[in-house]
Amino acid sequence: MRKWLIVFIGLFLGWHAGAQVNQQASKALINRVMPGKADAFIVESIPQENGKDVFELAGSNGKIVLRGNNGLSVASALNYYLKNYCLVEVSWNTAINLPAVLPQVPGTIHKTTPYQYRYYLNYCTFNYSMSWWDWARWQKEIDWMALNGINMPLAITGEEAVWQDVYKEMGFTNKQLDDFFSGPAYFSWFWMGNIDAWGGPLPQHWMDTHRALQKQILERERSFGMKPVLSSFTGHVPPSFKDKFPGAKVKKTNWDAGFPDVYILDPDDPMFESIGKKYIEAQNKAFGTDHLYSADTFNENIPPTNDSTYLDGMSKKVFNAMAAADPKAVWVMQGWMFHYNNKFWQPQQIKALLNAVPNEQMIVLDLYSDAHPVWNRTEAYYGKPWIWSMLQNFGGNISLFGRMRHVAADPAITLHDPESNKMRGIGITPEGIEQNPALFALMLENVWRDTPIDADAWLKDYARRRYGSINQNANDAWHILLNTVYSGGLTEGGPESIIVARPTLKKTVSRVLTKLNYDPKQLVTAWAKLIAATDSLKGSDGFRYDLVDVTRQVLANYATPLQQQMAAAGNDKNIPAFKKNSAAFLQVMDDMDELLATRKDFLLGKWINEARANGINPSEKKLYELNARGLITLWGDKESGLSEYSNRQWSGLIKGYYKKRWAMFFKQMDQALSAGTPFDAKSFDKQVKDWEWAWVNTHDNTYPDVAKGDEIEIAKKMFAKYGTLVQQANY
Repeated sequence: MRKWLIVFIGLFLGWHAGAQVNQQASKALINRVMPGKADAFIVESIPQENGKDVFELAGSNGKIVLRGNNGLSVASALNYYLKNYCLVEVSWNTAINLPAVLPQVPGTIHKTTPYQYRYYLNYCTFNYSMSWWDWARWQKEIDWMALNGINMPLAITGEEAVWQDVYKEMGFTNKQLDDFFSGPAYFSWFWMGNIDAWGGPLPQHWMDTHRALQKQILERERSFGMKPVLSSFTGHVPPSFKDKFPGAKVKKTNWDAGFPDVYILDPDDPMFESIGKKYIEAQNKAFGTDHLYSADTFNENIPPTNDSTYLDGMSKKVFNAMAAADPKAVWVMQGWMFHYNNKFWQPQQIKALLNAVPNEQMIVLDLYSDAHPVWNRTEAYYGKPWIWSMLQNFGGNISLFGRMRHVAADPAITLHDPESNKMRGIGITPEGIEQNPALFALMLENVWRDTPIDADAWLKDYARRRYGSINQNANDAWHILLNTVYSGGLTEGGPESIIVARPTLKKTVSRVLTKLNYDPKQLVTAWAKLIAATDSLKGSDGFRYDLVDVTRQVLANYATPLQQQMAAAGNDKNIPAFKKNSAAFLQVMDDMDELLATRKDFLLGKWINEARANGINPSEKKLYELNARGLITLWGDKESGLSEYSNRQWSGLIKGYYKKRWAMFFKQMDQALSAGTPFDAKSFDKQVKDWEWAWVNTHDNTYPDVAKGDEIEIAKKMFAKYGTLVQQANY
């Protein structure tokens, strides 16, 4: 008896030692996701299993029991209940319809994750999607993260405020820092050491409010048991640093994107470690720490030498700067450079960079595992723990795109591959979010399983949850989508539409790659299937979103053959055909604009007005609007090589920006054809760039941020108008 008592006490103490469920946070989450339903749930703690997160779902006396070893696991149990019993899908873009009576849970569901880490976000996401988020939007995202079991989010909001503290303590003036800090839409590339000052000067109010916002973000993330990844020092210093410290080893480097040089403090300089230590100490004092720090030493920049000794020493210095302030520091490295600059980063160079740091104090993000994995050509990062990641998106573009079958199968296959060595987790690392929600839901299905997912079967379940019922037309549509837009290919991100390009007779131009990896006529068939399902599924907000998105993609694809017919007519000097096709092209843009106006998700006005809302005076509001307009169009100045990189097919942007450029182009082409004179491309190029720059600097605030029109009615109208035309087009 005594023996059993000792065992029981041991189990009891161990059970409580591993229990980290914040009851208040869990109940508050339930109320936010399912308003007024928290009393229907019981939240209980259970220990980890073999060091991994675990959840259980059960029923007890008419209540639903959610058990987990932390708040994330409890949230995951809730999400499992929502998906498998309530048959609803919690997503970015849509509302859910809960059953009037909550279903009971017979028996017990028990799930353990095979992954220690479930990482989320990319530096770029903080601008292409999150630039203007307030606490309400962040709260919604953190809830979504918790429901999906994410435990390792990148958390870099407010970083600039800490750097202000550090550099002011070192004697830098506000004016000197104005020449350093970028505007808020460009922080990602400022943080990564690519640019200085563009879009600034940064108001003090922004720094103060976003320092406070970061505290809210971190408090909430940690309340669920997440371990946020904070930032660290990689050498990027103010331009005035070289003047203030003339003896310092400061090097110029350039991103080659049309911006001035930036300045990097050489890791061999004694000040490197001291500044890095100061920053970590100041950051940890402001925000606390979970000992995870992001550092990307050469983001899209080439090191000054490929010498292994240099790379080893540099890596040691970066890590030592972290460890001097936090001996438990773990360096979290985005492995993007190993793909992006793969000619430089050969095995010898990668090994030198990685081996300089103790294995258990570095985690490498295999940032682009879904298309271009690096782990399989580096002996799984030479013994470092690493994370299989889905990148998927570039620039926040909204094309229907993804590699669903890879995402469904590859994480589990890799996990069980002996050569994957220390694969410790999975991650989602897109440059932009709030697009292609099905793909993200599929990727996150991997969190609580270690076997490949049957993508075909999963999509049927997904459509049922998202739309509220089983519909054969919807299932047929998703089967086509899986094998067209979601069949991937090796392009970097989804194909864009020619409508977003600076006007041209070419089929594709830099930053606007229009080549499709699928037969666009098959996508038209999927569109027809969704149209056929409208009467049955019109009550589903998820269906309405998907119908608009697929309709948008069909019309975006159709623009290319129209543009090519127009180009052929222009080259043949066939004026009637040129006028006919150019008018049809502009009409497609008007129709896309009208369609997209039906959803708040696709409104330029929402993006601009959220930017302006961060300002507390007219000057700040104008600055933030300038940032908002610039990022998604020119990206830089009127000669920017990144123009259209962050293009968006949004209502307001199509009619107010893209269409106006094309209309200018068609007018001048028409005049040249009618006069029998050559088209003056050089003159037009200057004129359109001047117009673009003027648009970016406009502050008329005329774009609506409220949806207008009915999605179903307008999609049906587009189908009646274009259904036959898009099938007959020559793509």
